[in-house]
Amino acid sequence: MRGILSAAGYVPYRRLRRSEIQAVMGSGGGTGTRSVASFDEDTTTMGVEAARIALRSVGASPYALWFATADPAYLDKTNANAVHAALRLDEKVPAVDMGGAIRSGVGALRAALESNGDVLVVASDIRTGLPTSADEANGGDGAAAVLVGNGDVVAEYLGGGSATREFVDRWRVPGDRRSKVWEERFGEAVYVPLAVRAYETALVSAGLSGVDRVVATGMHARAVGRLRKALGIDESAFGDDLTSTVGNTGTAHPLLLLASASESVSPEQTIAVVSLADGADVLIFRRTDARLPSHRIIAEQIASGGDVSYPRFLSWRGMITPEPPNRPEPARVSAPAAERAEDWKFGLVADGDQVSAHSLADTPGTIVTFTVDRLAYSPSPPIVFAIVDFDGGGRLPIELTDVDPESLAVGDRVEMTFRRLTTADGIHNYFWKARPVR
Repeated sequence: MRGILSAAGYVPYRRLRRSEIQAVMGSGGGTGTRSVASFDEDTTTMGVEAARIALRSVGASPYALWFATADPAYLDKTNANAVHAALRLDEKVPAVDMGGAIRSGVGALRAALESNGDVLVVASDIRTGLPTSADEANGGDGAAAVLVGNGDVVAEYLGGGSATREFVDRWRVPGDRRSKVWEERFGEAVYVPLAVRAYETALVSAGLSGVDRVVATGMHARAVGRLRKALGIDESAFGDDLTSTVGNTGTAHPLLLLASASESVSPEQTIAVVSLADGADVLIFRRTDARLPSHRIIAEQIASGGDVSYPRFLSWRGMITPEPPNRPEPARVSAPAAERAEDWKFGLVADGDQVSAHSLADTPGTIVTFTVDRLAYSPSPPIVFAIVDFDGGGRLPIELTDVDPESLAVGDRVEMTFRRLTTADGIHNYFWKARPVR
């Protein structure tokens, strides 16, 4: 039996209330919330977080890692390598980027399902647009990871279908900060027939006449809305597309919806994932009675989010530039030093007289003391530093993230998260921070 051995999503802690856009700018916005990657997060760090959750429940190591995003932290350099290092995968495991387009996420998943061996597919995206735009309000940031393989799967892959056609709907050339879109009626007229044909092909491939749950997604919201009627499926069969709470996470969204649906459907129920992006892709699964990760399920992550103000959101996106603390910006990280310390820098592997060599990445800790520094350079001041005692031994001075200084206290519990410390000369300095356990 081939299918999904484990699936998980990562939704950043911060949320932007869409109504705040209109309150500040006088236009734009809407209802509900969207997820927001923090200033120290990018598609690579979010991909690491999703993959950590997915792998933690199975204890397996894939034979390949495929990373998909339409917003890569690097061009030329492979972003999957940092994910590979943070997960401490064996150097024999190839890490490959499959990116540049929104469709690459669902495409990588289907390729993995129709290949051999255990493949970890990680999809991640940060969606934004100009202030007051629909993309700004309706987009979302997040990641998902799916471990595909044979054996005791949580969801059996039954079959799929695709329909591809060259047309201009949404595009962004390298260097642009926002996507452009064609007139909505044109995209709707092309997408809906393609999706219907792909869905019918998938049903034939799976040997089914219908499915129990459908999750449909695409950046073209009008086409997705029309599709719900064109497929002739009862409205009750459609699952939550997370757009009212998370927004549309682009490349990651088909995998995020698959993980979310797998957490909520009953054993033996079937799930169809329908994705509209430069064509249509449909994947059909049957849920088994195997257990998914029991920690950090997507619904819990959505419920535990904290607000971010619209001006701070704009500064994190680089749309406005507030006056930074009057301290020098950090120098670029040394490539030779980073390579020599790969186990520590990416895997948080501790070694010492009293602590045997092991990774502290999954070990929680307790805050012994902390300080709020409003003078040190940061893209989003202030910086909160803490001394953390790890369970089982080990002490580390470390930066905190996703934290409100006013609510912090000595004795609070924290867990580790992979983040971007700084960027200088185009080089991202990745390391670990601590965040409150929620």
